[in-house]
Amino acid sequence: MFTLHDIWTFFLAFFLTLPLVTIVHEAGHVLVARIFGAKIKFAIGTGKKLFNIGPLEVNRMYFMEGWCQYTELKYNTVWSHVLIYLSGSLFNLIVILLMNFLIYQGVFPVHIFFYQFVYFSVYFIFFSLFPYRNGEGKPSDGQAIYDVIKYGKAEDPID
Repeated sequence: MFTLHDIWTFFLAFFLTLPLVTIVHEAGHVLVARIFGAKIKFAIGTGKKLFNIGPLEVNRMYFMEGWCQYTELKYNTVWSHVLIYLSGSLFNLIVILLMNFLIYQGVFPVHIFFYQFVYFSVYFIFFSLFPYRNGEGKPSDGQAIYDVIKYGKAEDPID
């Protein structure tokens, strides 16, 4: 049952944990795109821009969504695009496995933060790889993977 005692947990989940999961996801796209020689721009949040840190844009509603845009791949193949689109979810999965291993080893305590982090990461993986287009016509990572395999070209930005 949700009580007033749970309000702090709610705020921490949505204003700290979820943005951290988003950053991990986008970092996966950024790292792999950079490996393939791309120029990167990425953001967390939506709405008006608060500030930039290098290629990272942080927007006012930083706790809602994220995106990564890349151009000028040095190694521009269908499979390089597939790996870039897949890498956000792979990073989320790697962090889930690492976090669970560290909890199992006693390095991290069993704590609601880690539970929520894993929960939101699984949510991100599922909805990133589920093929669909949002209301603006932008593809999910799964849809982008399907499109690049079927049509041989990528569509930017990636989520």
